[in-house]
Amino acid sequence: MAMQPAEHRACLYRLCFALAVVAIALPGGVAAAEDDKPAAETRIGCTVRVALPITGATTERVRRFVDRALSKYPPDENRLVLIFEFEVPPKQAEYGRGSKFGFALVLADLLTSKQLQGVHTVAYVPQSIQGHAVLAVMACDEIVMAKDATLGLAGIDDAAVAMEATYREIANRRRTIPAEVALWMLDKSREVLVVDTIEAGRQFVAPAALAELKKKQTVKPSPRKLCDPLEPQGSAAAEPGLLTGNEAWKLGFVTSLAERRVDLANALDVPPQDVEEDPGMVGELKAFQVNLTGLMNSDLASRAERMMIEAVEKKGANFICLWIDSPGGSVDFSLQLANAVKNLDRFGSVRTVAYIPDQARADAALVALACTEVAMASNAVLGGPGAREFSQDDLAMMREAVADPKGPWRLRPWPLVAAMVDPDLTVHRCRRAGETVYLSQKELDAYRRDLQAKPWHEVTQITVPREQFKVDGTQAVEYRLAARTVGDFAEFKRAYNLENDPAIVAPGWADTLVDWLTSDLAKGILLVVGFLALYIELHSPGIGLGAFVALVCFAVFFSMNVLGGTAGWLEITLFVVGICCVLVEVFVLPGFGVFGLGGGILVLTSLVLASQTFVFPHNSYQFARLERSLLTIAGAAAGFVAAAIAIRHWLPRAPVVNQMFLEPPTGAEAEDLSRRESLVDLGDLLGTRGTTTTQLTPSGKARFGNRLVDVISDGDLIARGTEIEVVEVHGARVVVKAVGSGQ
Repeated sequence: MAMQPAEHRACLYRLCFALAVVAIALPGGVAAAEDDKPAAETRIGCTVRVALPITGATTERVRRFVDRALSKYPPDENRLVLIFEFEVPPKQAEYGRGSKFGFALVLADLLTSKQLQGVHTVAYVPQSIQGHAVLAVMACDEIVMAKDATLGLAGIDDAAVAMEATYREIANRRRTIPAEVALWMLDKSREVLVVDTIEAGRQFVAPAALAELKKKQTVKPSPRKLCDPLEPQGSAAAEPGLLTGNEAWKLGFVTSLAERRVDLANALDVPPQDVEEDPGMVGELKAFQVNLTGLMNSDLASRAERMMIEAVEKKGANFICLWIDSPGGSVDFSLQLANAVKNLDRFGSVRTVAYIPDQARADAALVALACTEVAMASNAVLGGPGAREFSQDDLAMMREAVADPKGPWRLRPWPLVAAMVDPDLTVHRCRRAGETVYLSQKELDAYRRDLQAKPWHEVTQITVPREQFKVDGTQAVEYRLAARTVGDFAEFKRAYNLENDPAIVAPGWADTLVDWLTSDLAKGILLVVGFLALYIELHSPGIGLGAFVALVCFAVFFSMNVLGGTAGWLEITLFVVGICCVLVEVFVLPGFGVFGLGGGILVLTSLVLASQTFVFPHNSYQFARLERSLLTIAGAAAGFVAAAIAIRHWLPRAPVVNQMFLEPPTGAEAEDLSRRESLVDLGDLLGTRGTTTTQLTPSGKARFGNRLVDVISDGDLIARGTEIEVVEVHGARVVVKAVGSGQ
């Protein structure tokens, strides 16, 4: 039976619906399937420094490192990356020469043993090395070099024909460096030809083997010697038997070029901290803690540097926990301390870890990021606005220091580090397949002008114009600025296998006293005691103990703020001038209160400015700091008022002290004094002439013969030393006018 048109339409609708479902479901299914795939696990890196020349102690140290790394991270599909950094000691000018062949062979055998199956081994050569250390380098699965570092002249110490078989065998085990090239490095008089073949690509053969190679493979014309340039305009090897990192990379012996440790971490796809040696992997862990809290200034930087050196040099520390809670304060001293952290390496392998429970703002971030690792609370602040606004000279100096590839920040992208202090630095995150880098605007523009540079698939500006770059703990881990987030110090200890609390390198008693005196509590106490002593002095005859105590308290208050970097001559001058104005109002020029009010404002301003590093707040931290300063001053004022009221009632009755304190009249004495004052009649002065001893504005004092009397002008302002005449007397109220002023 034929289908009706309506049935045709129904079938068509069902077919379209089915096709739509399939079209939607298939991509979703594919995406879901892709999402369900387990994410590739992050590679784990472990680094050991191989100091040259290689000795028996060197091989034992490396063996201990390998054993501990394998026990901590069992081999799993090349997830574990063992990095062997071949290091030439600073005072060794012979490129690490002197490695004994036997010890180098023992190390090469270890690196190619079955024990390391399933582990990816990397030789990192940041400096030029020569001698038999080359044998251990080519025993690794991968070689990473600095561009200008050189590798070769393996037989410069004791070349012998008997060693050729060993070099060939080790080269064939890893095939990182072809056997003929390895022999050429052992004996620079040998010749090696670079031959390009159609079947097997580039080959390295001795001249005598070229004819045999041509029988088996199709050789492209014009083989060249290994010492000849790769390109007509290119440069040859440094000398026979020696290759630069750049030349080795072009030949395919080196997989990556890394000038900085952060470049090495990116090339191997491991966290930045993993390319630094962990002392706990090669010896006993000796952990010490150095606290870095408060404003960054000369005293704090010098003290922290001194304590770190003491812990490492005198106490044998190889793990330094730098506890940082600082709003910054000085680019100069932060750079000084960051370099001090880096220079701990001169004492041997020292692992430095910055623990940030609350904040390391602005330039304090430079110190934290100079450490091997950073561990933060998830809501802690790294970078961003801090205690001080920096000059352009400070920022230029900071940028130059941070961009130095040999500086303390070699593990981190320098633009991110610098942007935490410099609000004018623009930073972009640039991504393409398997690679993420952070470039400043200048670097990005230069990269885009390079016609041979590969384009970035994604470029995102991560800084905000005119704002310092700031991250919390979670974001710091995402940007690879921090290694991990920790909830508290107990979790920090577990993360770094610290069984007990690190021994705290405590400052001396003088440093401890200074720390306490610079706290807000101590400042408030100093102000309360100082003003109380001044109050007591004003109610005591002569100049005595109160003045001395007040002077000491205010001197200590301002000295501690000068030492802390928050006060200078401006604040001290304002305070002294303010106190003088108040005293003038009380003792010299009683009048409308201009001096008293102005002096009080100057004193208050000086106290607030002395508690902070800025005049006007410009960011959230500075507003919070201003609030704390005002609360400290307000608390001190409230304490002073309460104590003054108590002292007014207690001190005149206290034994001994009451002899120095003028007790106010009370009871019958006060009534009698009031009656006598009300009966005072200065009518005998009417019409007499005298001289003002103070300015009359309109009240003041005048002298009539031997009598000093409080007077008031008839309305005019009368200067000091003016001859006056009494025109009215009402009891104790004496009205005067200047002589010659008319009626």
